[in-house]
Amino acid sequence: MTVARSGFSFGGDERRHVVVIGAGAVGCATAIEALRAGLRVTLLEPETPGGPHATSYGNAGWLSSHSVVPPALPGAWRKVPGWLADPLGPLAVRWRYLPRALPWLLRYLASGWTEARVQRTADALRTLLADAPALHAQLAAEAGVPQLIERRGLLHAYRSRAEFEDDALGWRVRGRVGVQWDEWSADELRRREPDLDARYTLGIFVPEAGHCRDPGAYVAALARHVVDAGAERVFGRATGFRTEGSRLRAVLTNDGEIACDAAAICAGAYSGPLAAAAGSPVPLDTERGYHVVIDDATVGPRTPVMVADGKLIAHWMDGGLRAAGQVEIGGLDAEPDWRRAEILHRHLLSMFPAFATTERGGAKTFNHWLGRRPSMPDGLPCIGPSAASADIVLAFGHGHVGLCGSARTGRLAAQLLAGSEPETPLAPFDPGRFK
Repeated sequence: MTVARSGFSFGGDERRHVVVIGAGAVGCATAIEALRAGLRVTLLEPETPGGPHATSYGNAGWLSSHSVVPPALPGAWRKVPGWLADPLGPLAVRWRYLPRALPWLLRYLASGWTEARVQRTADALRTLLADAPALHAQLAAEAGVPQLIERRGLLHAYRSRAEFEDDALGWRVRGRVGVQWDEWSADELRRREPDLDARYTLGIFVPEAGHCRDPGAYVAALARHVVDAGAERVFGRATGFRTEGSRLRAVLTNDGEIACDAAAICAGAYSGPLAAAAGSPVPLDTERGYHVVIDDATVGPRTPVMVADGKLIAHWMDGGLRAAGQVEIGGLDAEPDWRRAEILHRHLLSMFPAFATTERGGAKTFNHWLGRRPSMPDGLPCIGPSAASADIVLAFGHGHVGLCGSARTGRLAAQLLAGSEPETPLAPFDPGRFK
């Protein structure tokens, strides 16, 4: 077992020892907040934090505090045939995976069956996301990378008033939880976004939101900060737990065990078997998403933008102009379908016609990536103690809002690990809600 500092020799250290499993956005935030609470922390992760394998590495970078609407809305069941028939659509289900995905999909559809159910989800998610840009700005500053978090709002672009009205339920729900926005006319949209194609005639601008210029670098910086602040960094993979009665005694790994008093499961898409080992089996699956980055782009958005017709997000990252989106239900292990990345690429070029007149057009120099969003079928993460032991805390399953929701989730998980009262009611996120 390899550690990043001095092993496990703490002498007479009597602090409560917690193992945080997973060094993604949620795991790093949990470790930071646990250290802040005075706990002794071991961060357990088999890979390099923030690397290309990580879900946060290639996401859209949105700190969208208004992303409170679950993916499934009333009437979504009518779209299922299309999801199955079009393997390259914005949301697609791979046929071979359908038998395994079906129970998850049925719960997914049921969670958005009525507007009242959607509103309950939004009410809960808002408690995790409302101040996310400010929380991330604080974490980034502490980690020495304040420049990676920007708070200048996000834009939704529509081709027509009718297209906006198709999203009316979502905006109505957002309004009820306190989200405010500005409406930009076609002229205002042209003035503020001169490179955006003229087919977009209506903009909805959300000032409170923010974005991260390089999620991979941000998570890597948080992981370094965890170690610098006094945590142990262990390279290994958790495989289970050793308990005595209802008390946790050790986290089992592929290279032995780590004696501890508590643990947090923050392993993202790989959390399912660990949750089951802790007595809390949950219907975790993945919504696979893709991105493309044009690294030599010279045109693009002034404001991070999502376009309704392509269901994709585009904005500048430190590595170039990134477009991210798509939902593919195909499990953890299926090979990527890079045609989906090419679709994002074509959408991106069509959004910004000036690409056609630039010297290289930006059309050939691009990189692509696949990530696996850990998703619960009802659109809410699992945050709470396991059934087997209150010493084992679950904190995963954020779907499309993992990066955004990680800062508040880290605070809540650390409070549970420390045995203190969570600052936000956790009933909506109870891992036992699927029984």
